Amino acid sequence: MEFFYLFLVVFLFVLAIVDLSVGVSNDAVNFLNAAIGSKAASFKVIILIAAVGVFVGAALSNGMMDIARHGIYQPQHFYFSEIMCILAAVMLTDVVLLDIFNSLGMPTSTTVSMVFELVGGTVAIALVKIASSSGLYQLGDLLNTEKAFTVILGIFLSVAIAFFFGTLVQYLSRLLFSFNYKKTSKYFIGVYAGLAATSIVYFMLIKGLKGSSFMTAEMDDFIHTYTSTILVGCMIFFTALMQVLHLLKVNVFKIVILMGTFALALAFAGNDLVNFIGVPLAGYSAYMDLTAQGESATPDSFLMTSLLESAKTPWYFLLGSGAVMVWALCTSKKAQNVVKTSLDLSRQSDGEEMFGTSPVARVLVRHCSSLSAVILNVIPDSAKKWIDSRFNQDEMIMEEKASFDLVRASVNVVLSGLLIAVGTSMKLPLSTTYVAFMVAMGSSLADRAWGRETAVYRITGVLSVIGGWFITAGAAFSICFVVALLIYWGGIPALAAMIGLAIYSLVRSHIVYKKKQRKEALQEEVNTTVAKLRKATSTVEALRLFREHSREELEDNLRFSSEVLDRAVQGFFHENLKELRKVLSEIKERKVHLKQVKRVGTLGVTQLDHDIAVEKGLYYYQGNDFSSEIVFSLSRLAEPCKDHIDNNFNPLSEIQVKEFGGETEVVIDFINRCADMIHKNTYAGFEELVNESAELNNQLVALKKGELKRIQGQTGSTKVSMVYLNMIQEVQNVVSFTTNLLKVSRKFQIER
Repeated sequence: MEFFYLFLVVFLFVLAIVDLSVGVSNDAVNFLNAAIGSKAASFKVIILIAAVGVFVGAALSNGMMDIARHGIYQPQHFYFSEIMCILAAVMLTDVVLLDIFNSLGMPTSTTVSMVFELVGGTVAIALVKIASSSGLYQLGDLLNTEKAFTVILGIFLSVAIAFFFGTLVQYLSRLLFSFNYKKTSKYFIGVYAGLAATSIVYFMLIKGLKGSSFMTAEMDDFIHTYTSTILVGCMIFFTALMQVLHLLKVNVFKIVILMGTFALALAFAGNDLVNFIGVPLAGYSAYMDLTAQGESATPDSFLMTSLLESAKTPWYFLLGSGAVMVWALCTSKKAQNVVKTSLDLSRQSDGEEMFGTSPVARVLVRHCSSLSAVILNVIPDSAKKWIDSRFNQDEMIMEEKASFDLVRASVNVVLSGLLIAVGTSMKLPLSTTYVAFMVAMGSSLADRAWGRETAVYRITGVLSVIGGWFITAGAAFSICFVVALLIYWGGIPALAAMIGLAIYSLVRSHIVYKKKQRKEALQEEVNTTVAKLRKATSTVEALRLFREHSREELEDNLRFSSEVLDRAVQGFFHENLKELRKVLSEIKERKVHLKQVKRVGTLGVTQLDHDIAVEKGLYYYQGNDFSSEIVFSLSRLAEPCKDHIDNNFNPLSEIQVKEFGGETEVVIDFINRCADMIHKNTYAGFEELVNESAELNNQLVALKKGELKRIQGQTGSTKVSMVYLNMIQEVQNVVSFTTNLLKVSRKFQIER
């Protein structure tokens, strides 16, 4: 039994390594959002600065892991075996839960998940103890409920306070600097940047370095006593420094953003490290306490009173944790996915929205629009004109592919740190994740990024994320409650089953995420084209970009169609159900992509002169429609084939396979040659291809007539004949639509 618990402790540390990886991936949004969204530096530089902050924060952590030792449960009333059961359930639940949120791209709080997992696991075991104690214990004797209520309060406070101040401060900042901040910053930049840098220093002193390993009681008292003096000195120093740097043509906004990124990363690692390694360290400490008793103590009789004491974490655990966190930050694609959700909801420009609409969002937008109209009626016209001039987005200065400008990014990072620092000093339980996210949402609202055509989507997204935070608490409690009971009653077999289930969940999540990445790659291509078209300085350039985009998209879709047609037909011939399902899944993704491409067409048309737009825009839309019809035809071909195989109906006859297989090869070759012509943008041999398409249609009609004769002769299966005739018809459609696509592409590409 002793070996089993040793294995369990080792396994807890293995889970902690995985938890550090998935946890950092989720919490990366806290400190990467502003820098990545504004393109304050290259991605590698941003990651390097954040990585240094994370490592330093982990290394300087105070190492006090009290929350996992006695913050939720009362260890003096629990036996060693019961404590280990709770800790195992917590780690298994935490790894899977955070990975799910990462895969969905939803930021959540590692503190909330860990606290409610501890509560859930503790309540489960506590109820068992109460039931068997004959009234000796009450739930209040075994559980510290105050911490859970504090976390819930923190959610509400963080959401309300951060959103309000994010909106207010960003609005005032925009009035101060406008979107053309380079023109106006020379008057205020020194004071603004000095105040921002001082706020960051205050944040680091109060939150980031509080209780760090090198912070003695004397140093802490000194900082507390002379806080005002330190801040005034910093304000004077940084104001002068930033003004000088501005005169030297250095963009001080970028310096402020990178300073804030470092500070937030440091604070995250220093304060949230307990969320990842606190539980296994508590298990390790409990195991060492048990073994120290020798044979006089057993897992089912040794009460864990020793966990009431605070224990310092050895330095090598802190450094190792820091190294794992840095590695996860630098390599995790899911970290970027979580950041992307926040950036999509706060970006200044239009684009494909991640979220749909909801009744609540629609009601809020209508009421806010009405309230805005009332307020605007009260404001004098001269004031409205001046305010509108400060929010003139035609003058916007923004880095290429950035989601928002440097002014908003500086507000996001500085205000997040300041609110967390002030909240900490006032004993308000503000969550780093929630504050960072809601400040970003409030600042985007103030910046008029939520227009009439985007507001309903953005609000739905924000409400979805906030809802996810409460779901985190509920899911963490419920899942850990069940897992703890299963492990307690099922013993080693149940634990092994839970471990297997966790591994399966992580592997499956990874596979699903890979599929999601493919979708995002297609969307990124569209967004890149949108960005290029927006920056076009003339009709000639816009038309060139428009034509280039059209060639790329039409060629890509034809290549996709030829491949999918081949796979669908061969999958049906060989009764490969798995392949047909894959084909249908990829067709579904392609349909979404083609809808996004239509946005580019609309934007492209707006960049052209009126006469050219009418003529060329028509050809573009026709080409896009034909491209969509090809994909829809392939869907109508593959779906009946999949259903046929899924129902275990009879396969095609040898003659049907031979006839249709040979014809399909010819059609695929035809599609690829059309794609080659579009790629080369030379239409020599165009008439030959058009004539070939007519001949292909005649051949397919002949196949159809042959099958109808077999039906009349009552040879073969009716169901097989139906699916076979459908395949012929849809391939005919593919040939016809491909030919029409080639014709309109030629008309679109030729010069007037």
